[in-house]
Amino acid sequence: MGSMEGPVDEVQAKSYWRFSKEDFLPEESFQTWGTYKYALSQTYHRFKDRLLSRSDDEKEIGELRKRSENDMKRCLTWWDLIWFGFGSVIGAGIFVLTGQEAHNHAGAAIVLSYVASGVSAMLSVFCYTEFAVEIPVAGGSFAYLRVELGDFAAFIAAANLLLESVVGGAAVARSWTSYFATLINRHPNNLRIHTNLAKDFNLLDPIAVVVLVMASTLAMISTRKTSILNWIASVVNSVVIVFVIIAGFAHANTSNLTPFFPYGAQGVFQAAAIVYFAYGGFDNIATLAEETRNPSRDIPLGLLGSMSIITVIYCLMALSLAMMQKYTEIDVNAAYSLAFQSVGMKWAKYLVALGALKGMTTVLLVGALGQARYTTHIARAHMIPPFFALVHPKTGTPIYATLLVTISSAFIAFFSGLDVLASLLSVSTLFIFMMLGVALLVRRYYVRGVTSQLNLLKLIIFLMIIIASSLGTSAYWGLRPNGWIGYTITIPIWVLGTMGIWIFCPQQRTPKVWGVPLVPWLPSLSIAMNLFLMGSLGSKAFIRFGICTMIMLIYYAFFGVHATYDVAHQKQKPDPMNVMDQANTVKAEP
Repeated sequence: MGSMEGPVDEVQAKSYWRFSKEDFLPEESFQTWGTYKYALSQTYHRFKDRLLSRSDDEKEIGELRKRSENDMKRCLTWWDLIWFGFGSVIGAGIFVLTGQEAHNHAGAAIVLSYVASGVSAMLSVFCYTEFAVEIPVAGGSFAYLRVELGDFAAFIAAANLLLESVVGGAAVARSWTSYFATLINRHPNNLRIHTNLAKDFNLLDPIAVVVLVMASTLAMISTRKTSILNWIASVVNSVVIVFVIIAGFAHANTSNLTPFFPYGAQGVFQAAAIVYFAYGGFDNIATLAEETRNPSRDIPLGLLGSMSIITVIYCLMALSLAMMQKYTEIDVNAAYSLAFQSVGMKWAKYLVALGALKGMTTVLLVGALGQARYTTHIARAHMIPPFFALVHPKTGTPIYATLLVTISSAFIAFFSGLDVLASLLSVSTLFIFMMLGVALLVRRYYVRGVTSQLNLLKLIIFLMIIIASSLGTSAYWGLRPNGWIGYTITIPIWVLGTMGIWIFCPQQRTPKVWGVPLVPWLPSLSIAMNLFLMGSLGSKAFIRFGICTMIMLIYYAFFGVHATYDVAHQKQKPDPMNVMDQANTVKAEP
C-alpha cells in the first residue's frame, strides 16, 4: 500500500495552472519521434479502427467527465435554460440579417424565410432535446454523434463545432461594433480601423476583441452569475422587441408588401439559409446539461419552450420591418433603426440599437458558456489536447477551453467582415444539424448486439435513400429553381426511404423520459430541410467550407486519429485520477 501513496499525493498537490507536455500530449504516440513515426505508419489501420468504433452513454456521462478532474457545478433550472435560450439566439441575426436578406434576396417574403428556417430549427431542437435528456453531458452534438455514428463522424462534428464557435463569436462581436456606432450616431464602420488589406479583411475591429474578452471573463468566473446577468439583459432586450413589433405594426403600410415575391421562391429559400444564423445558438443549451439540476425535466422545457416563442417573435419582427419600409429602401447595415427614422420616429433608432446591443451581448455571454463546454468534452475525448478539458476546482468552469475559443474568435473578429463569416457559419451549422438527424434515426433503430445484420442493412439502405433524395432535391433547386419535374422524382423517393424505415425497420430503443414524436418522419424531414437549405447557399460558402474541411482532415491524420486510438487502446501514461481511485479502494480494504 505504501507504493500507492506517492501518486495520490502528487494528484492532490497538482495545481490547475500547469502547462507540461504531459497535459498536452500524454498519448504514447507523441512521447518520442520514434513512437510518432510508428504511429504515422499505422495511420490507415488506426483510421479504420476509429471509423468503426462507437462510444456509449455510460462512457460519455461517467468516464469522460472524470478527465476534467473537477465537476462543473449543477446550478441551473428550466427557468435559467429558457432565458439562456433567449440570450443565445436573439441577437445579431434578427437585427442585422433581416434587413440584409429582405433587401438582397427575399423582399417582403422575408417572413416566409424565417418560417422555413424556423421549422428546420425546431426539427433540430426536437433531436437535440431527446439526446440531451438521454446523454446529459457538456459535449452536446459531439457526444451524441460519438455514441451513434462513431469517432470519425464525431471528429467532423467537433471540427465544425469549433469552427462554428470561433466564427460565430467573431460575427456577433463585429455586429456589436456596428450597432454601438449607430447608437452614438456614427456610421457602422467609423469605429473600425481602415487599412489597405484585401477586401472584407481591411476593416480592423479592436472593439469586437474587447467585447469578446469581457463576455468570456464573466463566463469563466461563474456560470450562475452569467445566468443572472443574462436574465437582466434578456428582459431589457424583450422590452425592446415588444416595442419594435408594436411600433412597427402601428406604422405599417400594406403597400410595402407588394410585390411580395420580388426575387421568387429561390430568393426566399436563399434568404432562409442565411437567416438560419439567427436561430443558431440554441445548441448551447444542450451543452449546459451537465450543469442542470434536473436534465430530464429542465432541458425539454428550456429548449422547446424558448425556441417556440423565438420563432413567433422572429416572424413578427420580420413582418413589421417589411410593412414599415419597402424592401428596396431597407438599409442592410442597420435596418430597424433607419426604418423607424423613415416613419418619423428618429429617436427610436437609439432604443433599437440599444436593444440590439443587449441582445448581442447575451449571445456572446451564452456563447462563451456553450462553446467552452463543447471544447471541454472534445478535449476529454483527446481530439484536441486534454489540457483544455480541465475544470477549475473553485469556479467549476473550463477556463482553458474558454480561453482557446475566445482568443481564436478575437483574432478572426479583428480582421474579418460579417458577410464573410455568416455564410460559412450557416454551412457548418446546417451540416451538423443534418448529421444529428441521422444520428437520431440510428439511435432509435440500431442497438449494438441487439439489432440483426439484416435490419442494420435495411436501415443503412433507407438512410442512404433519404440522404441521396434530399441532396437531389437540393441540387435540382440550385440548377432549376423554376422547374418542378425533378421534384416529382426526388420527393417521392424521400417518402419511400422514410416509409421504408417506418415499415421494415423495428425500433430497438425507446426514450426513457422524452423523445422526438413521429419518428422516423420528423428526423428524416430535418435531414431533408437542412440539406435543402445548405443547397440554397452560394458557391463561395462551400469553397470556404471545403478548405476548412481539408485543414481539419490534415489535422486528424497527423494528430487526432493517433491520440484517440491511443486512448481507446490505453496507450498512454496512467491517468492520475484513476490512480487516485485505485488508491482509495486499496485504503478502504480491511
